[in-house]
Amino acid sequence: MLTTGHSPCQYSSQYSCDKQNLLTDPTATRGTHKVKYTPEDDWDFQLDVPALPVDVSLALPHYRARNQPVDYRMSMFVGGDDAPIKVKVCRQYPRSRFYLEVQAGNADVTVWLPSDFRGQIHHTSKASFSAGFVNRILANARINESESDEADDEDDVVVYTRGRVAFRMWDIQTRAPENTHREALKRMFGCVRRAPETAIDWDFLLED
Repeated sequence: MLTTGHSPCQYSSQYSCDKQNLLTDPTATRGTHKVKYTPEDDWDFQLDVPALPVDVSLALPHYRARNQPVDYRMSMFVGGDDAPIKVKVCRQYPRSRFYLEVQAGNADVTVWLPSDFRGQIHHTSKASFSAGFVNRILANARINESESDEADDEDDVVVYTRGRVAFRMWDIQTRAPENTHREALKRMFGCVRRAPETAIDWDFLLED
């Protein structure tokens, strides 16, 4: 697992100052949720449950809704405090660009991003990256770079937490989280290009 430390990013969310009426229904903290274009709300998906763990899969639409702008990015917010947060962003079609923001207080956060991710990632605290992320996503991701470089046709992820952050890969071909052992073997036998700054920690082979 590639691990890097960063000083807290100064990224200012384009949505965090506007969020209102966040979902607090405990039944929404698990399972798969279809993200739908909702122009009347601040977010297309929003969940804020400070006292409960979160483990959700967010399924992006494979079509453009009526009256949805061509360059629109689906916006998703997940909020918590001390309980762990796990979020999987599931996408079948790359035209479903997205903005994901996670505000987690002291909680540990794990985010699975689609293997065709292309865009920016901003995070606070220390982050780790799985073998699948390094193999399939790292080359197309800009991590903690200046927000002035933001483009509407890119994906964008922001994670605020004082806990640990882990980024993993959701495979758009198998439509499932990465096969950790398979991705590790790809790196071990040099089946994919190795990032020059990558240092591998094989402890991730023991993860669930």
